[in-house]
Amino acid sequence: MADHHGDAQRPGETRADLPPADDAGLRFIGVLRTPFTERSLCPHQGDMEEGPECFVDLRAPYLSALEGIEAQDHLQLIYWLHQARRDLLTQQRRGEDAARGTFTLRSPLRPNPLGVSSVRLLRREGARLVVRGLDCLDGTPLLDIKPIRCGKEPR
Repeated sequence: MADHHGDAQRPGETRADLPPADDAGLRFIGVLRTPFTERSLCPHQGDMEEGPECFVDLRAPYLSALEGIEAQDHLQLIYWLHQARRDLLTQQRRGEDAARGTFTLRSPLRPNPLGVSSVRLLRREGARLVVRGLDCLDGTPLLDIKPIRCGKEPR
């Protein structure tokens, strides 16, 4: 994994000298497979209708947690942006004159780089889900899968 702490900062950006990360005890339950091999190729927002087919490959111990998933049309995927810097407190967006606080942006560069995507479930193929709507790098570690529920549907 690359050391992103040496990445060049844009004018107006500030970074923190942070202590080692605390352990939240998270377990990766799978991996996301997308056609995006570099950050510059990732869309700013996933497209559930026209985006490319992507894959959610679940690890074997979690396979039974997919029981009944076929009944869902849309899912929320929560994942770890494993190549994102974690030290920027302010960021200079391209085309803007002033830096803004990281918590005011949807940038992947954040202290705890969690990504969340709403995706359309196309089908299940064993331990693999085929979806549309992802906007992350190929090989991104998956943390959780949740159904998207609308209206007054019971929880």
